[in-house]
Amino acid sequence: MIVKFCFLVILVMSLTVKAQLKTGFYSTSCPTAESIVRSTVVSYFNNDPTIAPALLRLHFHDCFVQGCDGSILIAGFSAERNSLTNLGLRGFEVIDNAKLQIEAVCPGVVSCADILALAARDAVDLTDGPSWSVPTGRRDGRISLSSQASNLPSPLEPVSVHRQKFAAKGLDDHDLVTLLGAHTIGQTDCRFFSYRMYNFTPTGNADPSINQAFLSQLQVICPKNGDGLRKVALDKDTPAKFDVSFFKNVRDGNGVLESDQRLWEDSATRRVVQNYGGFIRGLLGLRFDYEFPKAMIKLSSVDVKTGYDGEIRKVCSKFN
Repeated sequence: MIVKFCFLVILVMSLTVKAQLKTGFYSTSCPTAESIVRSTVVSYFNNDPTIAPALLRLHFHDCFVQGCDGSILIAGFSAERNSLTNLGLRGFEVIDNAKLQIEAVCPGVVSCADILALAARDAVDLTDGPSWSVPTGRRDGRISLSSQASNLPSPLEPVSVHRQKFAAKGLDDHDLVTLLGAHTIGQTDCRFFSYRMYNFTPTGNADPSINQAFLSQLQVICPKNGDGLRKVALDKDTPAKFDVSFFKNVRDGNGVLESDQRLWEDSATRRVVQNYGGFIRGLLGLRFDYEFPKAMIKLSSVDVKTGYDGEIRKVCSKFN
């Protein structure tokens, strides 16, 4: 009986440790890992600053399917990255490059999932956003299927649907709004929101929630039947800086994606937008800088694989 009890205690303890991530996970096994990721992201960012939002989006899309396990990085026709919901994802080469360098000094130690989580943090920091200590210790998943990416949040969906999808990952309304604040440095294509500007209502008018002055600007950038692949900043004022301008735009009817603008129409999400975008309640942006890292750590802990689950890939784009 005592032996059985001791076994159960050990089992519970091992499961608890297995489920945990921790900062400095590689401090002994690969002490240069985080600096290699940082220098790699800096190098790409200096050549193309738009790589920052791309890396942030890549991490988000990874975590929302199968958990934060690097499944989005797998190449292949039926792989997750080739789902229609993952159209336009990029930044894979940054992660591959960092992995190549890390493997040269610490072979078989650092997961691709951790590299992606670290790169997302560095992307925010490089755009004048907050930095934070990323808990590491994730392992890479062995499954990547495009069919499983169909449940990613879509810009066409109402807040109620986004709420359900985020809740399924253990994320609440506050997390939803906070994480969508990443759109302060994002871009999108005209094709993903142009329907809001033309024949949105039964009478053929535009979405009435769009600020009229902003509508005129958008119609110049994205004319009817124009190039649907043309890029548009999701934050019209400071698109290269990680700040609270995005929330002020949503408040003023200047949200580009319909799902972003609808945050103002839902009473629960509206309160969060007000807190971030308000001059006093937003504490000059300090509130968002404090809350965003917390939400990112929460997101990046979703359904992670640790301990003996998964694997440590040699190459991020393919299973061992």
